[in-house]
Amino acid sequence: MSAAAASAPRLRRLLVGTAGRIVLTWLGVAIVAAAARPLDAAGLLGVSIAAGIWLVALRAAHLGAPRALGATVPAAIGTATGLVAVAALNPLLPCLGHPVPVLLGMALAVFGSSVVWESVLRRAGGRQRILVIGSSAMDDISAIASRGPMPFDIVGTAERNPSTLIPDAPDEAVAAQALLPLDDLSVVVSAQRPDLIVLTDEASCSDALDSLLEIRRPPFRVAGLTSFCEYAFGCVPLPHLTSMWFMSLLHLRQPADRPSKRVFDVLVAVVGLAVAAPLIALLALVIKRTPGPVIYRQTRVGERGRRFTMYKLRTMTVEAERAGTAVWCSGDRDPRTTGIGRLLRRTHLDELPQLWNVLKGEMSIVGPRPERPEFIEMLEDEVPFWSRRLLIRPGITGWAQVRCGYARDSESAAEKLSYDFWYLRHGNLGVDLAICLQTVVLALDGLIPRVRVLRRGSAPERLVP
Repeated sequence: MSAAAASAPRLRRLLVGTAGRIVLTWLGVAIVAAAARPLDAAGLLGVSIAAGIWLVALRAAHLGAPRALGATVPAAIGTATGLVAVAALNPLLPCLGHPVPVLLGMALAVFGSSVVWESVLRRAGGRQRILVIGSSAMDDISAIASRGPMPFDIVGTAERNPSTLIPDAPDEAVAAQALLPLDDLSVVVSAQRPDLIVLTDEASCSDALDSLLEIRRPPFRVAGLTSFCEYAFGCVPLPHLTSMWFMSLLHLRQPADRPSKRVFDVLVAVVGLAVAAPLIALLALVIKRTPGPVIYRQTRVGERGRRFTMYKLRTMTVEAERAGTAVWCSGDRDPRTTGIGRLLRRTHLDELPQLWNVLKGEMSIVGPRPERPEFIEMLEDEVPFWSRRLLIRPGITGWAQVRCGYARDSESAAEKLSYDFWYLRHGNLGVDLAICLQTVVLALDGLIPRVRVLRRGSAPERLVP
C-alpha cells in the first residue's frame, strides 16, 4: 500500500472531525443566543465570533493536554478559557452584548457538544495500530496495558532474528501481536500499516531508523519506549529508565521554577481555607467526640529532602501505631480508622488542613505526595530513582494519586512513582487544573455509597495517606 493510500483515511478523519467541531460549536452557541433574542445579521456575526473563539480555545486545550487525560478535562479547560475571552469581548462588541446567563448557557452548550463529539471521534476513529521494534520491553508494555482498555492494538514486533513467538497477552491491545523480521522493514511497514512505531532498544534502533528514513512520506510516527508510555499510559516505565531521561528536567528551555504554579497554589489555598473554614469547624466538633487531638501532625519529607510537619484532620485512633513503628496506610478500610475517619478518608476531607502547608510553601496543591521519613531509606534501596521525586514540592493531590491510590508497599510505591515522573516532566498549569478537577470528582464520588468497579484511573482508595 502506498503512503498516499495509507494516509487517505487519516485525512478523511481529520476533515470530518474538523467539520463536526465547527458545526456543533457554532450550533451550540447559536441555539442559546437565539433563545435569548432573535438573530439578525449582527447577531449571526456575534455568534460566529464567539464560536470561533471557543473553537480555538478548545483545539488548543485538546492539543496541549496529554491523551491520558481523556476528552472531558481538555473540553472543560478549553470551554473555560473561551468563556473568559468571550466575556472580555462581550461589552466591547455590539454584535455580542449578551447577559451573563446567556454566556454561561453558551459555555455549557459548547462543553457538552465538545465532549460528545470528541468521544465519538475517539470511538469511530478506530484503534491505533502499533508496531514494536525490538521485543525487550514487550512484557512491560503488556503489564501496563493490562491495567485498563487502551485505544490501540500492538500488531506485531520486529527483531533482527526472530526465533520464538511471544505468548499472547491477556489484554486485547496486545493479543494480536506477531513476531516479524527486521531485515526488510519497509515490507513489514507496508503489510502492517502501523500508525505508530515504537523503538524499544538501541540494538534495533539504529538499523530501524536507517530503513524508516528511506520510506518516502511515511504515514506513521516514531517514538521511543518511554515516550510511547508517557503518551499512551501517562506513566514512565521504570525498568527502562536511565539517568539521561532526567536531562530534560535541566534543559535550557525548561524553566527552573514556575511562578504561575506558586500563584495558583496561594490563590487556591486562600480561597479553599475561606470556603472550608465552617466545614473544618463542624468536622472538628465531630472528631472531638473521639479521644485524641483534632489535628494530626506528622513529619514528612518534602522538596530536596527537607522535613516538615504535615497537618491532617485525625482519622485514626490514638493507639494506631506503636511508638517508633511506622505502618503503611490502607485507605478508608484501614481497621485503625474511626467511624468519622472512614468518611473523611473516603471523601479526602481530612486533607483540608494541608492548605496551611501550601500557604507556608512546604507543599503545593498538585505534586507527588510527601512520604514519611521512616520509609525513605527502604524506598531508595528498592525503587530505582525514587529520590528523584524530591526534585519538586510535594502536593495535596497529584497525577499518581488520581491514577493509583494508596501505596501499601514498595511495589505499589514504584507504580505510583512511574506516574509521579510523568507529572515531573509534563506538569503545567493546565495539567494541574485537570488533576484538581479529577480530584473533586473523586471526592464527590466518595460521598456516593456504591460498589466501586476497578477501572483505569480509579481505585477503591485513590488518594494517598
